[in-house]
Amino acid sequence: MPPSVPTAPDATANLADVIPSCLVALGAADAAWVREHGLEARITLRPARSAIVVLVDGLGAGALQARAGHARWLAAPPAHGTAKRLRSGFPTTTAAALSTLTTGRPPGSHGVVGYSGWNPDTGQVMNLLSGWDDEVPADWFLGETLFTRAHALGVEAVVVGPGRYRASGMTANVLGGARYVPADTIAQRVDAALAETATGRSLVYLYVPELDSIGHKRGWESDRWTAELELLDGELSRLDARLPGDVGVVVTADHGVLDVPEHANLAMDPVLLADVVGIAGDPRCRQLAVAPGTDVPALVAAWRTRYGKKAYVATRDEAVAAGWFGAVDDRVLPRIGDVIVVARGSWAFNDDRALRPGEVPKRMVGQHGAMTDEETFVPLRLAGAFVA
Repeated sequence: MPPSVPTAPDATANLADVIPSCLVALGAADAAWVREHGLEARITLRPARSAIVVLVDGLGAGALQARAGHARWLAAPPAHGTAKRLRSGFPTTTAAALSTLTTGRPPGSHGVVGYSGWNPDTGQVMNLLSGWDDEVPADWFLGETLFTRAHALGVEAVVVGPGRYRASGMTANVLGGARYVPADTIAQRVDAALAETATGRSLVYLYVPELDSIGHKRGWESDRWTAELELLDGELSRLDARLPGDVGVVVTADHGVLDVPEHANLAMDPVLLADVVGIAGDPRCRQLAVAPGTDVPALVAAWRTRYGKKAYVATRDEAVAAGWFGAVDDRVLPRIGDVIVVARGSWAFNDDRALRPGEVPKRMVGQHGAMTDEETFVPLRLAGAFVA
């Protein structure tokens, strides 16, 4: 009997609940509307006129707790009866998680199944974070964003983020339906969010990418990451202090992060890659597309023999049955790897076959994508009218 693979919880509040819960709190939607559209709104929020959703890229609940003394506003005890964290979903990577946030649906439904993904029509791996302008087909993103639905409900949807993302293909797809307001520093984004919620009824999405970028380069345990957390915490405290009394705030993240030591960055065994025609995903969540005719069960067994103590290894069917990607649309199924390798502990799996002799590979310090608590659990901090 093959080793079992972990199952994904299907009855727990996660990123997909955030925006539907906000729309309910704004009085724009009700339980019947949520059910009619196949969504969930399991975060209890008090009524508000407008809402600000702050998404801090790469801020795990565990990392926040470990640095609570440097982030006293973010780490403050929750309001009575309010959860302190959410599950981000799987895989724990930005492209998939942001798509879940903005559609209210899991990757198996919206089609963004990883940092990069296999295109079964072209037989190529595409970057699903930065490749929307020249790699990703126009119809890849499935479904409608909740920003578009918000407009139909009488709520203005606004995205506040760095100017460099304003015209990107990912913004047009994953953040489609919202008006983009460029603001390059965290302080400028806070000011913009306050201005956008001063009057009217609006849903503002405020994106903070700085911590994730620093975490990849230096690790979340670095002094630089902690300093940026302190800056963010101060600005969010300022946001809270200046909010109109009828505006609610939700602060969360797309995923957490863990620091991968050098010895844990493994070069995947080339023998196990002989029949692999595409390597998608992150180093902590590899999705392998194999050549037609490959004995997939035998290949999975070989991976488990080699790396079974360092990773969960599953066939596509096993991963889908375990609920890893949520409900999977028939159009999405062939995008998921034939073999999925999900790191346990702090391991990461790299393809070093193209390195020249003596060449030192470039590795990220902070990484994510897998199922550890550090990557999966993200903060849930409420403020303003949502807790008043």
